[in-house]
Amino acid sequence: MSVLPVSARLAWWGTAWLRGTLGPDEVLDAVHGDDVTHVVAAPDGPSSLLLELAAARGHGGDGVAAAFPAPGDPAGLRGPRALTTAAIEAGEVVLLPGAALVPRQVGRAVEWRVLPAERRPPPDLGEADRQLRAALLATANALADLDVARWQPRVADELHDLRAGVPLVAPPGTPARCVDLAGRALHLEAVVELALRDDGGALSASDAAARRAVLEPLERAARHALTAACSPDGWPPPSDDAGQR
Repeated sequence: MSVLPVSARLAWWGTAWLRGTLGPDEVLDAVHGDDVTHVVAAPDGPSSLLLELAAARGHGGDGVAAAFPAPGDPAGLRGPRALTTAAIEAGEVVLLPGAALVPRQVGRAVEWRVLPAERRPPPDLGEADRQLRAALLATANALADLDVARWQPRVADELHDLRAGVPLVAPPGTPARCVDLAGRALHLEAVVELALRDDGGALSASDAAARRAVLEPLERAARHALTAACSPDGWPPPSDDAGQR
């Protein structure tokens, strides 16, 4: 569970609470993970995650989404600018009806900042999955041309195992295809991080730039896939997901 980014945990377990399949203690246990505490800094004073979820329910919300933007790629966001800037700096954000929560790790605690959020179109889960598969194949082929097996044999092995994924625990109601997609996205993000390491400084500047250029599309596709997997506004109806948990 703790392998999931904190925003992903709040999206999955918060959605389960809003839809009545979990109790509040189960949500807090899952979201907190190994953290000592979570605090919410709202414009009108201190709040809590459960209060923010209750407010979302009061506004008709039945889902909590997460997005994982990066510089030059505000994936899953539509602004305003203050939110986009804060979310990119954090690398993740939780989206509620009319508001967003941006996390910041402070020692063994997490502080959530509440900001206004514009409504965005839901991500296309199927398209995100297709783009991740396409980016994986293109990256594997490009890294073969760069002789990845010579400088990072583990990376080559991981990229060619198309079934590999991080095993994840999810709450009731999370579509199985979302759990699978999130696991593959997190796995490939870890592979990209490994592939970008320059052990011992052996790479020349041009080699390092070529490697990064090849890997960036896969990293982008993995973030988009994780965003789609953590966006219940784009999930299939339960009847369309035979593996519904």
